[in-house]
Amino acid sequence: MRAASMRFRAAVSLSLVITLLWLAAAVLTARLLTDDMSEVFDSALQETGQRVLQLAVIDVLGRDEEGLTQHVTALNSHTEYFTYLVRDALGRVLLASHNADPAAFPQFNGSGFFQTKDTRFYQETAVSGTVILTIAEPLAHRQGVSREVTMGLALPLLAMIPLSILGIFYGLGYGLRPLGQLRRQLARRDANELAPLPTAGLPTELRPIAGAINQLFLRLGKAFDAERSFASNAAHELRTPLAGAVVQVQRLRQQTAEPDTARRADEIEATLKRLTRLSERLVQLSRAEGARLMGAEAHDLRGVLRLVVEDFSHGPDTGRAQLSLPDMPVFSQVDPDLVAIVARNLIENALRHGDGGPVQVVLAPDGVLSFENHCATVPPEVLAELSGRFVRGDTEGSGSGLGLAIVETIAERIGAPLRLTSPLEGQSGGFRAELHLGLRPDP
Repeated sequence: MRAASMRFRAAVSLSLVITLLWLAAAVLTARLLTDDMSEVFDSALQETGQRVLQLAVIDVLGRDEEGLTQHVTALNSHTEYFTYLVRDALGRVLLASHNADPAAFPQFNGSGFFQTKDTRFYQETAVSGTVILTIAEPLAHRQGVSREVTMGLALPLLAMIPLSILGIFYGLGYGLRPLGQLRRQLARRDANELAPLPTAGLPTELRPIAGAINQLFLRLGKAFDAERSFASNAAHELRTPLAGAVVQVQRLRQQTAEPDTARRADEIEATLKRLTRLSERLVQLSRAEGARLMGAEAHDLRGVLRLVVEDFSHGPDTGRAQLSLPDMPVFSQVDPDLVAIVARNLIENALRHGDGGPVQVVLAPDGVLSFENHCATVPPEVLAELSGRFVRGDTEGSGSGLGLAIVETIAERIGAPLRLTSPLEGQSGGFRAELHLGLRPDP
């Protein structure tokens, strides 16, 4: 299950909290407004009833005939929210509004507010209880006003809640932007870049994190430097005694007349030479891991490759390394010594593990350098691990298992992946190694 990001979880949590707060505030506000409106409606009902009662008393007392029922005629058609009925002490209707239904007006004892299922009443008496006014208001009117108020509160929420959620997501994204920048700075670094992270401009919360990472980089840098220094110094220190031992063994072989002693001297010399090559590889590996790989000025790769291939024109492998170069210069900013280390190791690897045929060294005009040799197909599982340290595809070979590891280290640091292929395209066997050393065009 994919873990949600911190920004997403925080935004969802805040959105839920804000939504619940908005809804709770809206419900509470609607309830308070409904209660306040009920008080206002009751006050209006009471005040209207008292004013109507005063007029009714004057009208009733001024009549010549008692017990006469009179209906107030409406001047024009309109929605009537208040209806009233005036009775005497015997319950006879003395005065009624034009839309009043006496059957809908129950008789109540005393004065004040009364309520049925669908109507709110107010009753008031005058003239010692001989004139009784009952005024009614349908509850549907109040409920309709309450619904309008509730809708008036709810409709803005339909827009405010999504806008609030968008604001939360944007605000968190903007606030966490420095964290994303710090993450990208770390993601762009390779395994050998241990320079301290810049802390200027970082928020207060991220400075301790950046400081802790810088302390970790410092400790790792010291550990790596100590490791490279030990390997490099040990290899340098071994060169002189190994060279002296080789010379002594060679003199011993020349001075002895016993075949068995001469054979053992040859074995010792071969072992010492393997140790010498191993020490050289350790020095190269140390340089590949710690030295500056890119130079300020570009140079032509063709000159370096000519010198390296020329070194293989002497000895038992004369003529096997065949160089193919383009007519135009191919420029690179990779340090020439490191280019030579790459070429030498890949050529030696091809010569050592090939079937005795030629090794094709080809530099393409775009800066891709490739090495091909004929051999049995390397299994995919071996090919995937071949650039590891002290890994050899042919366990019977005399190599140290560091050549491809050195090239892989240099390739990773200059951002040019080492590509290993076996078999060759269109063939049943063969091995190919290539990497890009030339200048890349600006994006």
